Amino acid sequence: MTHAETGDVDDRQLGSERWLNRDTSSFNFITAFRSAYGYHVELPMPAASRLLTVLFYALGFATPVLAQLPFYTDDPAVTDSGKLHFEFFNEYDILQLQYPNVRQNTANYKLNYGLPHNLELDIDVPYLAIFRAAALPDASGGGDTNLGIKWEFHKQAANSYLPAFGASLYIEFPTGDSSRQLGSGLTDYWLNTIAQERLSEKTRVNVNLGYLFAGNSSTGVLGVQSNRGHVYTGGLSILHDFTDRLTLGTEVYGGYDPTGNFGRSQLQFMLGSQYQLRSGLSLDLGVLGGRFVGSPRIGTQVGVSVDFPDVFRKSSRYACSFTKC
Repeated sequence: MTHAETGDVDDRQLGSERWLNRDTSSFNFITAFRSAYGYHVELPMPAASRLLTVLFYALGFATPVLAQLPFYTDDPAVTDSGKLHFEFFNEYDILQLQYPNVRQNTANYKLNYGLPHNLELDIDVPYLAIFRAAALPDASGGGDTNLGIKWEFHKQAANSYLPAFGASLYIEFPTGDSSRQLGSGLTDYWLNTIAQERLSEKTRVNVNLGYLFAGNSSTGVLGVQSNRGHVYTGGLSILHDFTDRLTLGTEVYGGYDPTGNFGRSQLQFMLGSQYQLRSGLSLDLGVLGGRFVGSPRIGTQVGVSVDFPDVFRKSSRYACSFTKC
């Protein structure tokens, strides 16, 4: 994220050359950057509790941006064959342990297309804005592009204890500018397994377990920023349909770098809602927060989900719920 500086500066004004050197020995996160006159400054950041990390990640929390809004944990369902599902969300996050980066805004566009045999093609592209401390230039632009395929290979039958199952494979291409932290500069290969268990007609639990074979799971400056893959991911969400239109839920998700780099791990929690405005159109809201450098201290998310061609059809007297029509 380098930009040429112009005008006079004093010793306290910081340049924008490189601050990506990180020393994780003794589980300390260190951000290094250079002053305008070449002075090297290092800011040690306190490491998170190692024990807490192990306890939480033993349950398998998640990190990707691939699920039904506003939640990050995916469900096994796929778009109906021949139909399109579009999602847009804007998430504004206050960062932690990321100085001189202080805030990030992510506007994400995602399009799904349903194929026969319970398959779905996915593409999503984020547009990022990273805001930095005074005297450092901000950065904005397109991020890395995700292409994926998802398969729902088992649907849960009525009165069955066997959950619904699915799996997805995503490849993220380094289309974002890594020198400005808008992209990872790596091609990512990520496999996710998905299960859903219905506790009742209106309540369901989604569980994700995934593995990143290569690359890393970062979006901008958030996520697990491992240099070369091997990141474990997972997630757990609980959703309840309070009415035919309103669904509320909560989730926990994160990612873990098995090299022991706890300073780059991710653990986040979200409270979210989905409100169906009409058939094929919903408004999605979420509030999230987390620990560790890969998570925002706090963030908000607003999004919309649109199903084509359902959104063009005349709404019936009773709207469909998120679980059935």
